[in-house]
Amino acid sequence: MAKGFLSIVLHAHLPFVRHTDTQDCLEQRWLFQGITESYIPLLNSLSRLAESDIPGRITVSLSPPLLEMLQDPLLQERYIRHLDHLIELADKETLRVRGDINLEPLARMYLSKFKQTYLDYVDRFKCNLVQPWAALESEGYVELITSAATHAYLPLMLTDASIRVQVKTGLNAFRRHFGHTPKGFWLPECAYIPHVEPVLKAEGVEYFILETHGLLFSTPRPRFGYHAPVATPNGLLAFARDPDCSKQVWSADEGYPGDPWYREFYRDVGYDLPLDYLGKALPDGTRVPLGIKYYRVTDRKSDYKDFYRPDVAKHRAWEHAGSFMFWRNKEAEYWNEVYGRRPIMVAPYDAELFGHWWYEGPLWLENLIRRMARERQRVKLISPSQYREHYPVNQPAEPAVSGWGYKGYHEVWLEQSNHWIYRHLHHCEMRMARLSEDFKHAKGLAQRALNQAARELMLAQASDWPFIMKAGTVYQYAVNRFVTHIGRFLRLAEQIQTGAVDPVFLKHLEQADTIFPDLDFRVFGPGTVGAASV
Repeated sequence: MAKGFLSIVLHAHLPFVRHTDTQDCLEQRWLFQGITESYIPLLNSLSRLAESDIPGRITVSLSPPLLEMLQDPLLQERYIRHLDHLIELADKETLRVRGDINLEPLARMYLSKFKQTYLDYVDRFKCNLVQPWAALESEGYVELITSAATHAYLPLMLTDASIRVQVKTGLNAFRRHFGHTPKGFWLPECAYIPHVEPVLKAEGVEYFILETHGLLFSTPRPRFGYHAPVATPNGLLAFARDPDCSKQVWSADEGYPGDPWYREFYRDVGYDLPLDYLGKALPDGTRVPLGIKYYRVTDRKSDYKDFYRPDVAKHRAWEHAGSFMFWRNKEAEYWNEVYGRRPIMVAPYDAELFGHWWYEGPLWLENLIRRMARERQRVKLISPSQYREHYPVNQPAEPAVSGWGYKGYHEVWLEQSNHWIYRHLHHCEMRMARLSEDFKHAKGLAQRALNQAARELMLAQASDWPFIMKAGTVYQYAVNRFVTHIGRFLRLAEQIQTGAVDPVFLKHLEQADTIFPDLDFRVFGPGTVGAASV
């Protein structure tokens, strides 16, 4: 009998980046890198497990913006061209490093990888990366869940109506792609406020995942800590992140990705080689990582990097899978003894960690699931929805307002670099609510304009923009995206109220911001319009 349960949850999310005014741009590469380095490798790893009929189900959260981009014909076409450029560059690399006993095998490895990725994407998946996830779910190997419509930071929204729209629209997008309601919901940035629960309950969601202290500070305090969910006042199960699972995998300093034999992320030919040589592989001559990396971590405290050894890294991924498995068994045995109840260890990660940031991550995950099945561990791999099969009754408690950011609350998304955005968001939320009520019988051009105004507001609400502003990575891009969507919303709102909608301007926006084609602006109201922010 199992001593405990492990629930691995991968959250795949990228902001909606679809620029019709340029063929290639830095931000578009976020999606292309995610597909090449994370999404296809993860699908391949999980497919191999399914072909071997390895039991054990993991949970994958696919955000609505990502789902919309994965099925966008324009982005699909551009991704194929992106792969063509990578294959061309990798082919040049095999010639440039010919005869080098360290570099030539690596160059040939990347050429083979890019060619196989092309075959997988075009021939095997038919350019559709949503369908293979659906197939894995129907076969019982994964459980699919989703998040808010544009990954908005829900606790900082002004109105209950906006929270309702973000949740309902996100769930509707998932239903459109997969044909059913997900059992679980990934709170954007793991940020919890009680206002979200009635909407989740009404929509048929059964559980959500939040940050560790959001559960530990529940009222009353949970008897089993973060090793069991609590039943919230709305009857949902709230699962919390197990910090030991996270630290062991996520931490670059103490976790597995920092191992000296794993591939070094920051040394990339996109930065190391001359621009004229890299050619078409770089957008507008802007240096970006291209995924061809010849070095290993070596020593994180030194600039010196030794050559990458895939054979050694593969062996380390097998060993680290065993290490993770060993410690989960120890954790389960200890807390089983303390609680007199089998603990669940919830391990949520950004999906992009696996493959993109940690090159060996998909292999590690495959090794872990394979070893857990073959070596008959005392820990059983389950999805959160399967927990009720083992413990149908759970402690009632109300989770605490929380988030995963700095100091555990909202500071990452509300601080000096980004606080200015909220007065504009809150103004537009109230204005959209009034438009929805005043023009609820709108038809034709006015209805299209109202639907597009709703899209523009929701795109401005994405948590990605304040996060990027805080991180300072591509600060001006985040500012420009926010200002652009707010500006589009305000211009549409003014045209709607004056009865002078510009059809040319509207059509341009409909072709640029195509997200949520079935969105109905009326979802913004009427409803409770009261302060929901904390």
